[in-house]
Amino acid sequence: MIKAEWLKILKTKKMLISIIAVLFIPVMYAGMFLWAFWDPYEGLPNLPVAVVNEDAGAEMDGVQLDLGDTLVDKLIDSEQFNFIEVSKDEAEKGLNGRDYYMILEIPANFSEHATTLLEDKPSKLVMNYIPNEGLNFLGAQIGETAMDRVRAEVNSQVSATYAEKLFDSIATMGEGFTEAADGSNKLDEGAKKVADGAKDLKGYLEQLASSTVELSNGTDKLTKGAGDAAKGANDLSSGLVKLQDGTVQLQRGAQQAANGATSLEQGLSQYTQGVAKVGAGLTTLHDKQQQISTGAASIAENAGALNGAANQLTEGSAKVEAGITALSNQLQDMMATMPEEQAAVLKQTLAELQAGSAGVHNGLSSLSAGAEQLQVGANQVSAGASQIAAGQAEVLAGANALTAKSNALMEGAKSLQAGNATLAAKLGELHAGVNTAVTGSQTLAAGLNELTNGTTTLNQGTSTLASKSGELAQGSATLAEGSTELADGTSTLSSKLGEASEKANEVKANEDTYDMVGSPVEVEKESVNHVPNYGTGFAPYFISLGLFVGALLISIVFPLVEPAIRPKNGASWFTSKVTVLAVVGLVQTLLTVVIVKWGLGLEVNSMGYFILTALLTSYVFLALIQMLVSIFGDPGRFMAIVVLILQLTTSAGTFPLELIPSPLQVFNKLLPMTYTVQAFKSSISTGDTSFLMQNYGVLAGFLVAFLAITFGYFMLLHTKRYSQVAEEN
Repeated sequence: MIKAEWLKILKTKKMLISIIAVLFIPVMYAGMFLWAFWDPYEGLPNLPVAVVNEDAGAEMDGVQLDLGDTLVDKLIDSEQFNFIEVSKDEAEKGLNGRDYYMILEIPANFSEHATTLLEDKPSKLVMNYIPNEGLNFLGAQIGETAMDRVRAEVNSQVSATYAEKLFDSIATMGEGFTEAADGSNKLDEGAKKVADGAKDLKGYLEQLASSTVELSNGTDKLTKGAGDAAKGANDLSSGLVKLQDGTVQLQRGAQQAANGATSLEQGLSQYTQGVAKVGAGLTTLHDKQQQISTGAASIAENAGALNGAANQLTEGSAKVEAGITALSNQLQDMMATMPEEQAAVLKQTLAELQAGSAGVHNGLSSLSAGAEQLQVGANQVSAGASQIAAGQAEVLAGANALTAKSNALMEGAKSLQAGNATLAAKLGELHAGVNTAVTGSQTLAAGLNELTNGTTTLNQGTSTLASKSGELAQGSATLAEGSTELADGTSTLSSKLGEASEKANEVKANEDTYDMVGSPVEVEKESVNHVPNYGTGFAPYFISLGLFVGALLISIVFPLVEPAIRPKNGASWFTSKVTVLAVVGLVQTLLTVVIVKWGLGLEVNSMGYFILTALLTSYVFLALIQMLVSIFGDPGRFMAIVVLILQLTTSAGTFPLELIPSPLQVFNKLLPMTYTVQAFKSSISTGDTSFLMQNYGVLAGFLVAFLAITFGYFMLLHTKRYSQVAEEN
């Protein structure tokens, strides 16, 4: 089979040429794509960018600033892009005519805004960046990155200019500190004189404050005593009023209690009569309950007998059913010798007999189960009847005892009625005495309230005098302390101004200092697993893409199912096809490795692992395409294209996985290109052997699974196609 497949390829020039052409497809995909994207930043100096400088310049402290001209010169010297200085009209015309990818516009007030730092509302320096995103979006994005560098450069220049002015101001400030130090010495002498006078004033005011405090304490005691007396009288009056209200309510309650006692006596009489009737009814119910208990016991006994009979019937029906089944088995041989119609009638009769017997058996089983449940229920009823009889006996005894005690309860209710009537009469006398006490307490409270008002006015006056004299004394103390601190502060001020003058005169600035202020931070990049260019970064993605497309196209020019000769079995048929694909995958891999490594100059961490990764990738994709096309035919190729699209979007070969939509991230772990891309990254850049082996294991699993499914299909197809042909011959 293998020999026949290769002879067919070699003898069929059309197929041979097509296969040879397909061998170069991965090279064309991977090589051309990587060549195109190898290092696009090398061509940035050729990207035309228009620069429009309308800056009018400005003057700052007598110095002319032309930041726009300086910026244009630096941009042109940087050669980051092909910066071309043109007018605004030419720039807009060139941008719309696709002559420029972007415009960098420096407005007229660019330098003027640089002079507004010390104003109340300083203005920022603004540059207008106008990209033509429709011409090339990535070009616009690259330009935006470059504009960030330009902005940083301008910030550095402006900050250095401000720093120069700042250090000049520091020098001027140092001279001012020297003059201020001389003046502070004179201020220190005056502050000491103020401190001495404040101490004398503090002594006089403290004597005045102590006298007014004694007067205020006496009036406080008088006011407090009068207030307490007035408060007690008011509390007495309020309490008596409440007592007055309480006696009225208490009298009403006693009368209501007397009325309630009368009603209680009447209710108890009716209750006693009802209890006697209940006792008679319970006696009759107790007599009848004995008959109920006897009947329940009889039902339980009969239910047991019924349950035993039902069990015997069930056992008998089971034996009948078994006998019919045995008879049916014995008649099977006899029915074979009988005429067909008689045998059919006999067979139907036996079936009906078996069905009827089974129905009888099932019915008797249900009857037996019901009889058993009836016995259980009857036993429960008998037990419950006995418990009810016992409970009724206890209730009857209680009712008889309650009837005996009812007479004593009636006598107690009559005594309660008489006592409540006497209480109501005496509470009326108490209410009259409380009314008299309320009138006297109100007169006493009115007099004490007038006394309290007078003492309060006196206390307020003395308190105000004591408070203000105390505040005056505290203020004098604060004045004395403040004047002392003033003297100390002026001395410190004089000393510190001298030190500040010395420090300010020590500040020496130069161009290096200005540059340090303008750009204080520098970033040094230290890469891990360095990737030299775009081509190296995209190589895992594009090589995987090329090998998949090569596998897909080989299914078009080479028949993956149709055998060269009639196969002897499914295994030889499968092996002949896989052998051809294995050679194709090997050649595609070697061609791709040679072109990418030595043609484009791809730097790899491990050449051996790189070749092994490419070969394993080619075989996995060939096995996947062979499985889909062999089983489904042309729809299988469509399915392969769908798989390719999903792999291109979810394999994280370009953007990180976290940046793609979350619904697509689900396919990342399910498709083989994810692991081919990761394996290529390990063999080319990172050198992570452990991670590489993990990806090899997953790819080997895909390969074995695809080949096993295809092998099973060929075995099944050979059985269906060629086994039928052999039977017909």
